[in-house]
Amino acid sequence: MTGQQPVEIDTSRPHPARMYDWYLGGKDNYPVDEEMGRQMLTLDPRVPVMARVNRAFMHRATRWLVGRGVRQFLDIGTGIPTEPNLHQVAQEGAPDARVVYCDNDPIVLAHAAALLRGTPEGVTEYLQADVRDPDAILDGARKVLDLDRPVALSLIALLHFVSDEDGAHELVRRLLAALPSGSHLVVTHATSDFTPEESRAATEKLRAAGVTLALRSRAEFTRFFDGLDLVDPGVEVPHLWHPELGEPVPGQEEGVIPGYGAVALKR
Repeated sequence: MTGQQPVEIDTSRPHPARMYDWYLGGKDNYPVDEEMGRQMLTLDPRVPVMARVNRAFMHRATRWLVGRGVRQFLDIGTGIPTEPNLHQVAQEGAPDARVVYCDNDPIVLAHAAALLRGTPEGVTEYLQADVRDPDAILDGARKVLDLDRPVALSLIALLHFVSDEDGAHELVRRLLAALPSGSHLVVTHATSDFTPEESRAATEKLRAAGVTLALRSRAEFTRFFDGLDLVDPGVEVPHLWHPELGEPVPGQEEGVIPGYGAVALKR
């Protein structure tokens, strides 16, 4: 594992990766994460469905990319391991796929060994780094991935935790600039377009707990793909993006999924 730091887990405030784990029914979270998760459920009881929908989108997008010859993946904001992980989906279709995972939460590092059990033909590696430090991510990724060959840059349910003040769009551009033609950008993102009042309340509750939530409109989300060719069907509610590539998530049709997903090609 590259970029490894001593594991120091802050249990005094909620962390998005641990809250996501709680939504998915995992055990690698703390009372502070569950407490904030339950507060989110009072605003929208479908949050666990949203978490699963994002996960299912990642599975389908990975299958789609493997089917088109992509063999290298850089997954930033990996989160706590939840099977099937990206490398398992990718290496099921392409045993020689190479995957670099990246996250900044020390608890993910503590469980990273679960991310490294791939096929003998492929490679999986874990990098502890923050999306706000793209140079560190790219330096670590180069040790595993050939950045002269296409790479799928996966940012699943991550960018809504990166504010405009932190330069979210510029960070994505800097990461993409290091990748060659034939690479892809894969993103899901929460939005307030469908549930403005609940979203406003959620943003305020998380901010009070020290967590940034930067919900973006469809237009703001689409800006992440400026200069790229969006893959059909373009920007879509996540569970409607190539649903034929995976199983539906129970409950996904019961009400709105307040988010967007898309995949795009760098020419």
